[in-house]
Amino acid sequence: MTFVAISTPLLIIFLILNIALASFVIFLERRDASATWAWLLVLLFIPVVGFILYLIFGQNLSRKKIFEWKDKKKIGIMEITDTQISMLRDGDFPFHDHKTAQYKDLIYMLLVNDSAVLTQDNKVDIFTDGNEKFHSLMADIRRAKNHIHLVYYIMRNDKLGNELLTLLVEKAKEGVEVRVLYDAMGSRRLPRKFFRPLLDAGGRVSAFFPAIVPHLNLQVNYRNHRKLVIIDGTVGYIGGFNIGDEYLGLNKKFGYWRDTHLRIFGKAVFAMQTRFILDWNQASSNKISYEDRLFPEMKPIGDTDVQIVSSGPDSEWEQIKYGYIKLINSAKDYILIQTPYFIPDSSVLDALKIAVLSGVDVRLMIPNKPDHIFVYWATYSYVGDLLKTGAKVFLYENGFIHAKTMIADGKIASVGTANIDMRSFRLNFEVNAFLYDQELVQELVDIFNEDVSLSRELTFKQYLKRPKIIRFKESVSRLLSPIL
Repeated sequence: MTFVAISTPLLIIFLILNIALASFVIFLERRDASATWAWLLVLLFIPVVGFILYLIFGQNLSRKKIFEWKDKKKIGIMEITDTQISMLRDGDFPFHDHKTAQYKDLIYMLLVNDSAVLTQDNKVDIFTDGNEKFHSLMADIRRAKNHIHLVYYIMRNDKLGNELLTLLVEKAKEGVEVRVLYDAMGSRRLPRKFFRPLLDAGGRVSAFFPAIVPHLNLQVNYRNHRKLVIIDGTVGYIGGFNIGDEYLGLNKKFGYWRDTHLRIFGKAVFAMQTRFILDWNQASSNKISYEDRLFPEMKPIGDTDVQIVSSGPDSEWEQIKYGYIKLINSAKDYILIQTPYFIPDSSVLDALKIAVLSGVDVRLMIPNKPDHIFVYWATYSYVGDLLKTGAKVFLYENGFIHAKTMIADGKIASVGTANIDMRSFRLNFEVNAFLYDQELVQELVDIFNEDVSLSRELTFKQYLKRPKIIRFKESVSRLLSPIL
């Protein structure tokens, strides 16, 4: 009787909390119907644990003000965006390359959704090897005179991580402003003392969404997956490589690490700089102001058209995913995709199916070895859906492929940090470069074809012969796919 007397008030409290939270999920949160039903079932069947799970995994960041956008007006981004939108709408946009004009609807959408200004004066270098990318990055850092801004999802306390840290310390001692932003979840194994030499030299370091209480982070499900480096406001790096020895091919488990990264000179760097400032000011109490020295005047150095597009759970729009879908829909001949994780939502999967069934040659390349086992089997599950329609799938066998590349007809491409998966679409903070340059994109096509020679094609007939245990793993992983 005593137990009942004590527990009944608690049960009533939990019941009231669950009813309140369920009402919140239904009436206030903007979710798709499947997500709403999923959370209602969790709250119904595991009320206490479900409440905790919701606090960790169920937050809707689109309702929260994470980034401070008002200062963007100071550098004229909003004014430029409005001007470009108006010119595109009126049909008098001054395209330097008439071939880019055929994608004006995609450019318009990215402008409206993300203020992704189109810049037409860029020179872009492509890196597919970690040693080449980091050799170039270190050289550019050595030449830095004013500032060095870095944001990486993963930073390791290993040979490459310490080599980069040592160089940053040297530049900080020279009087160059050095700022490093890392993701608290992605770099969770990084010891706190790692950055002490840089801090002592005058550099600044911040973590994105750090745990307020050790080992308890209610924002652990939302990760800054971006990889950006901006040096003196004139050169920028964007792509898939993080900081760690495995990205140099030094991890025996993965072997050679195949990724894609870009080095950009031109006005597109201003958009990358703006993205870094927004991320830094969210994470650090030491705010960056939009000073002219961070956006220096520069002469045109190339003719590649670029839009830098960001997306994240703070927005109601899935900007990069929308860009992917628009890119897929624009293809008339072929679509080439490289991604380590292929866990698309129904909109992307349907777009690819429609493309295949419309006669477009869709080719997907994924790794033939896992780095996350559940993600690996979920990928195989969705691959089956594509194979059934007639798409071609290649399993990369020369190590591990981590590139995030999509190409349409050899004319337009996207390279960046966003995988073709629901986590990148809805939960991670991502950034991609959309490239409008047939000559440059052809380089990416050639790279894809070279990778095909190092891959094995997976046919639908072979896929159907997979053992029952693999089918079971795929089914379980697919159920978990929305939170992988």
